[in-house]
Amino acid sequence: MLALFLRDLRLSMRVGGGALTGIIFFLAVIATIPFGVGPDLNLLSRIGPAILWIGALLASLLGLDRLFQADREDGSLDLLVLEADRHMLALTVLVKCLAHWTGSVLPLVIAAPLLGLFMNMEPLAIAATALTLLAGTPAITFIGAAGAAVTVALPRGGLLISILVLPLTIPALIFGVSASYGATQNPAPFLQPFLILVALTLFLAVIGPLAAALALRRSAD
Repeated sequence: MLALFLRDLRLSMRVGGGALTGIIFFLAVIATIPFGVGPDLNLLSRIGPAILWIGALLASLLGLDRLFQADREDGSLDLLVLEADRHMLALTVLVKCLAHWTGSVLPLVIAAPLLGLFMNMEPLAIAATALTLLAGTPAITFIGAAGAAVTVALPRGGLLISILVLPLTIPALIFGVSASYGATQNPAPFLQPFLILVALTLFLAVIGPLAAALALRRSAD
């Protein structure tokens, strides 16, 4: 499993420059917001956590189509599906998801504090948003694994993955933004939505790989 993690980590960073592409897209999203809402620094600071979450969410969707694509092209995906039982295949998918998140999504979380400065956010808001992204973005990857498994056999599955996955990521977006605002706004709580976000990620860490493993088996049949 460690060898698989390291292999997929190298692939996620090499194929198409996943991390760099995601960061550039993330930066492009954040940089265009002030042109749309105007130079009001108070407004930018107020909507900053939501914009960071939306930008990270959209950037996370970019590389999901490559989650199983390299394995399908070299034939190793068929071997994994045929040789592994259901639970072992789900564990393999979980390891691939963690490698993909580490190589493609974790750089977005690391870049988020710097981009938060562009939005004139307070240090506490930046720290809270980065923490919620760290806890919530794995949920996007786990959901995306199921979508990538459904579309792995399609020639142009990238757009379809986004259509399938984006509505399912709304709960993570809601609780992530709510927790980020709760850290800086006194009436709004931070701990409750943050704990729900963590619970959602842990729940999807189980359901997502299982659904992806089932989809991969059906596509192989």
